[in-house]
Amino acid sequence: MSLFDLSDRSKKYSEDLLDFMDAHVYPAEAVYSAQMRESGDPHFQPPILEELKAEARRRGLWNLFHPHPGRGPGLTNLEYAPLAEIMGRSHLASEACNCNAPDTGNMEVLELFGTDEHKEKYLEPLLDGTMASAFAMTEPRVASSDATNIELSMVRDGDNYVLNGRKWFATNALHKNCRVMIVMGKTDPTAAPHRQQTMMVVPIDAPGVTILRGLPVFGYQEREGHAEIDFADVRVPATDVLKGEGEGFAISQARLGPGRIHHCMRSIGMAERALEMMCKRAQARVTFGKPLADNANIQDWIAESRIDIEMIRLLTLKAAHLMDTVGNKAARTEIAAIKVAAPNIALKVLDRAIQVHGAGGVSDDFPLAAAWAQLRTLRLADGPDEVHKRAIAGQELRKWR
Repeated sequence: MSLFDLSDRSKKYSEDLLDFMDAHVYPAEAVYSAQMRESGDPHFQPPILEELKAEARRRGLWNLFHPHPGRGPGLTNLEYAPLAEIMGRSHLASEACNCNAPDTGNMEVLELFGTDEHKEKYLEPLLDGTMASAFAMTEPRVASSDATNIELSMVRDGDNYVLNGRKWFATNALHKNCRVMIVMGKTDPTAAPHRQQTMMVVPIDAPGVTILRGLPVFGYQEREGHAEIDFADVRVPATDVLKGEGEGFAISQARLGPGRIHHCMRSIGMAERALEMMCKRAQARVTFGKPLADNANIQDWIAESRIDIEMIRLLTLKAAHLMDTVGNKAARTEIAAIKVAAPNIALKVLDRAIQVHGAGGVSDDFPLAAAWAQLRTLRLADGPDEVHKRAIAGQELRKWR
């Protein structure tokens, strides 16, 4: 038996999810595009997405990511991996199943570190899919790849903290249902570097919070938005501190580990769909009297894409297995490795698919161009490649000191 054989329940969810994708998600993509176009609002919440969410709930394909039984099916990382891959094939599927970032990571943080009030006010609506949330960590004025650089100040004033500073690329902040942010800032600049940061729950409509703009990514204004946000004397009750003062860096590590592997799983799904599209296009298009698929270079691209996808899938499954068996900290090298490998290899597959599609590949008539922009962004999100390579190199060098 293979180490990575699917459990019976993972197989069942995979079958159900594949049926949901074929019957509802793929057909909804054109409807989604039309509704977005007709609205004239880049941050519109199209009705078709709410219909997909209702259908996913009806089918029991809801909160699949959640590791705690009762909140979701309580799947392991290894069991969830193929499901995230399937959802990664369409930009609609993760939100349709309430498994989209950054809500997944925020739900886990609120589950682990939130107060009873936080859970009632924010976690329950997030689990129910009636609310969206944002995660505000990255800042425009510092190199946020080193989280100890973060400058947004959180100054204690009686029973409150006063927040001042600027965040950007706060994904989901422009989502029509976004009501709350988890914000990371600096409470004690004199503490040890990894004890200076704190995370707090901040309503998105709190006085002093101003969303300045949605940042485009390669010209795309994502529906959920990547917001630049100004915090000017924002007063936050001390009861809204998560876990405790100085625990922000530790929470970020607990949050980003599972989030990184989810991103990588979805990247594989995106690469699989690109390979499928490449094969179909290569067989359907004729140049110089023969199908593109008859050309040796196209066959090389197809073969290399299959090899590449299988490699990143196995590395991702190994990381998931280690997270389940020895914990996220012990699996940190594998998590860092897939965070570098999965987006880079998926981008390579997408680039080949775009080339086979010709001019159509860079248009909005196919999902390839938008998927490429999203994946290229992933080489920066949750830590740029270089930070993860630095961590891997450090682990390797320590073996020989």
